[in-house]
Amino acid sequence: MALRGPLFRLLRTQLGHTCQQSRAQSVAVLGAPFSKGQKRRGVEHGPKAIRDAGLIDRLSALDYSVHDFGDLNFHHLEKDEPYMDVKFPRTVGGANKMLSGAVSRAVGAGHTLVMLGGDHSLAIGSVGGHAQQCPDLCLIWVDAHADINTPMTSPSGNLHGQPVAFMLKELQDKMPAIPGFTWTKPFLSSRDLVYIGLRDVDPGEHHILKNLGIQYFTMRDIDRLGIQRVMEVTLDHLLSRKQRPIHLSFDIDAFDPSLAPATGTPVNGGLTYREGIYITEEIHNTGLLSAMDLVEVNPVLGANREAVEATASLAVDVIASSLGQTREGAHAAIDEIPSVKDDTEQLCL
Repeated sequence: MALRGPLFRLLRTQLGHTCQQSRAQSVAVLGAPFSKGQKRRGVEHGPKAIRDAGLIDRLSALDYSVHDFGDLNFHHLEKDEPYMDVKFPRTVGGANKMLSGAVSRAVGAGHTLVMLGGDHSLAIGSVGGHAQQCPDLCLIWVDAHADINTPMTSPSGNLHGQPVAFMLKELQDKMPAIPGFTWTKPFLSSRDLVYIGLRDVDPGEHHILKNLGIQYFTMRDIDRLGIQRVMEVTLDHLLSRKQRPIHLSFDIDAFDPSLAPATGTPVNGGLTYREGIYITEEIHNTGLLSAMDLVEVNPVLGANREAVEATASLAVDVIASSLGQTREGAHAAIDEIPSVKDDTEQLCL
């Protein structure tokens, strides 16, 4: 049974990780306008679209001290030949190295980090930089795709479908020495990872998930169990042994394309709005969220302005919900309900 209620809150207070102790109401927003982990142009404009949808104002309204660190300026190599079938390895590796350092500094300074992508290859640097400061972190990956292909199993060679393979210790002997990635090494165990929302998994990925015993929930599992039970099992799996920092990596294509049309690899049958927000609400309620990614918003791929705005607005809702916005609303406190004045007093007015 998942830890919940007063006992959960007591354990969280007693066992809170040092990564969380100084992170009260301070949020760092970091943009990563990068697209070379996949083939579609436009995802590099994702950070701007999310900011333009009102992210900073929304977080400030939640009483956070918001530090917008702007966007990283990535270097794109003119000549970056594929390695095996891996596309743009040096460019992607260099971008992730830069991102890793920026994330590590922000987390080390005591902020809860929000990384705005960009494509999902950026998780190599985002989660890796977080792990430099919080080596016992756990990872919740909300996505239509598992993104755990190795270079040998990847059908496309696109690195946004491979980031988790770079992280896992159990796959170390399956990963070749890819140019651009000599700076990184695996840091995560398979038991410290949970997937939510899968519905487009490649054959090699399916083998890895089963062989390593990774906890995952497909959309069929969500239909069968309900999102409440999925989150109970997720948090019990990751936190019952030890309370530790959570990294949430959220791909906007986890949602059904009817809600998030402006993205590069949409897959029908995704999360509803209520399911997606419930996931983030439950993560927030642990008090252990330390860093998160929101990736794969691609304004160029929206059929019209409304589609782009809907996708970016949904991204803002996901981030705000992860950081405490509730569907009950955030209201100023009042001490009592005003009383109705008596008839005599009314007549005197």
